[in-house]
Amino acid sequence: MKCQDYSLNRQTERENLNLNPLQRGGVLPPESRQALYEFSDGYSICDYCAGRLDQISKPSINSFLEDMASFIGADHARTVHGAREGKFAVMHALCRPGDTVLMDGNAHYTSHLAAERNGLNIVEVPSSDDPEYRIDAEGYQETLDELNDMGEDVSLVLLTHVDGDYGNVTDARAIGKIAHDSGIPFLLNCAYSMGRMPIDAEKWNVDFVVGSGHKSMAASGPIGILGVQEEWADMVLKRSNRHQVKELEMMGCSSRGAPIATLMASLPHIIDRVNQWDVEVEKTRYFVSEMEKISGVRQIGVRPTEHDLIRFETPFFHSIAGKHPRKGFYLYEELKKRNIVGIKRGQTQWFKCSTYGYSQEQVHYIANSFGEIAAKYREMAD
Repeated sequence: MKCQDYSLNRQTERENLNLNPLQRGGVLPPESRQALYEFSDGYSICDYCAGRLDQISKPSINSFLEDMASFIGADHARTVHGAREGKFAVMHALCRPGDTVLMDGNAHYTSHLAAERNGLNIVEVPSSDDPEYRIDAEGYQETLDELNDMGEDVSLVLLTHVDGDYGNVTDARAIGKIAHDSGIPFLLNCAYSMGRMPIDAEKWNVDFVVGSGHKSMAASGPIGILGVQEEWADMVLKRSNRHQVKELEMMGCSSRGAPIATLMASLPHIIDRVNQWDVEVEKTRYFVSEMEKISGVRQIGVRPTEHDLIRFETPFFHSIAGKHPRKGFYLYEELKKRNIVGIKRGQTQWFKCSTYGYSQEQVHYIANSFGEIAAKYREMAD
């Protein structure tokens, strides 16, 4: 059989400023790129495994997981293939088909899939109206009270700490207290926060916490983190009857090779940058203020933003698309000329972006570039 050449070459990060919020927190530091090279072969992490990934001491995965647990305020930490697998594992261990899980109306689709795959009933806490789409503790309390009045038990409360649509940061501690006061275990989805901003599962009344290595923890994916408090360890980290060294919900072992090697190498970098979170928020707020100088452009979500993921409503750019010969593609192409990528091709009515990790000068350049494009086509918007 003759096969075409599938060799790949990706210059996106090396040659451009990438605004895709899915990728900003996953950019590898130099030491992790070296780890990627060293552990790029198949099961390379398993050379010294005696049966349990979390017990490997060379490389020191066991010590790494202890440090990770401490970093996020959990008693135990395991790597999984992504935050979604962590959510599924918790639901599978705690719940039975037909049980109810309560989650926020801004929940990621993978929270829905994890519940659906486990045969669970999903009840959502609604967000506030446009433009904030806020989730608050009062909404969780009211929904729980309504379910109790109907005689419906809730087996798990789930909160998306930072949602992927608006970048809203929700008060996990307050909702965790509501769940605990009701005697319900609490799962916090930190796919857009663990590794970017401070997380403390213990202080926030969190029983289970999941994070994403490739979204927010400077690791090559797919990989995620599952944090579990001691009270639930026997259930979520239960061993197999037939293969007693293996943990059932981890399917024996989870991430092997490059994903976990890069996450390990990135941990000191992650700890350092989390301590600079306030600086990232200030840069993002500056970016929002500059973007909103363009007529009709506004941030959607809680204001002032508390996260780097931003959603903009951009009717100004959309009105230009109606008259431009390249239609909606003009904005992507104008940005690309300026070595800025990450805004989807053809998208002008609204878009999400992030300047996480960029210098103040780079953020200024990005904002100024949008301003230049707006000025260039201002007559088309009239």
